[in-house]
Amino acid sequence: MWKIFKRIVYLLVLANILFIVLGRFFNPPITLTQIGGMIKYGKLDRDYISYDDMGSNVKKAVIASEDQKFFSHNGFDYEAIEKAMDHNQKGKKIRGGSTISQQTAKNIFLWQGRSWFRKGLEAVYTFLIEKVWGKDIILERYLNSIEMGQGVFGVEAASEYYFGKHSKDLTKSEAAWIAAVLPNPKKYDPKNPSSYLRRKHSWIMRQMNYVRLK
Repeated sequence: MWKIFKRIVYLLVLANILFIVLGRFFNPPITLTQIGGMIKYGKLDRDYISYDDMGSNVKKAVIASEDQKFFSHNGFDYEAIEKAMDHNQKGKKIRGGSTISQQTAKNIFLWQGRSWFRKGLEAVYTFLIEKVWGKDIILERYLNSIEMGQGVFGVEAASEYYFGKHSKDLTKSEAAWIAAVLPNPKKYDPKNPSSYLRRKHSWIMRQMNYVRLK
C-alpha cells in the first residue's frame, strides 16, 4: 500500500509539472470555476485570445483595479496581505490580499474557497508560474480565465457580452466598467451599475493613468 501511495503521489507531481509547463504555451481547456459556472448558469461564454489581441485598455483597467504592483512583485504583495489580515481581524467584511498571480493560480489549477489547505497549494502554484511563465503569460491566462459575469469568462467574452465589441476595441471607460465588477462579477453588472460600482469605475479610470505595461 505504501508503494502504491508513493507511486500515486509521484504521478500527481509529474502531472502537475507537465500541466504547468504546458500552461506556458496553451490556455487551460477548462477550469473548475468554469465548470461551476456552466452548471449554475447553464452556459459557458468564453473566447480565449492572445495577449496582443486583448488591447491595452483592459489590461490597464484590471491591473489598476486588482493589482497595481503586478509587474514589480514576485507573485505576492506582502503589504496587501498584511493589510487584509489586519482588516479581517477587526471583524469587518472579509477582504482579500491576493495578487493577479495568486488569482491565476487559483483559477486555473485549484477551486474557489478559503481553506488554509487551498491557500497553501495556491502559494506553491503562484511561485511556480512566476518562475515558469513570467508576467505576460500570467496576465494573459488571468484575463482569459477570470469570471466576469454570470457564466461569462475572460475579457473577450465580457467585451462581447457587455459592449458588443472585441476586447482590443474597448475604450478606457468601457474597460474600466469590465474591471469594476471584479472580484464579485456575480453581484455587479456594468449594464445596471449601482452607486458603488459607479464610484469604483471612476476610481479605476483615475488609477489607469498610472499603470505602465511592460
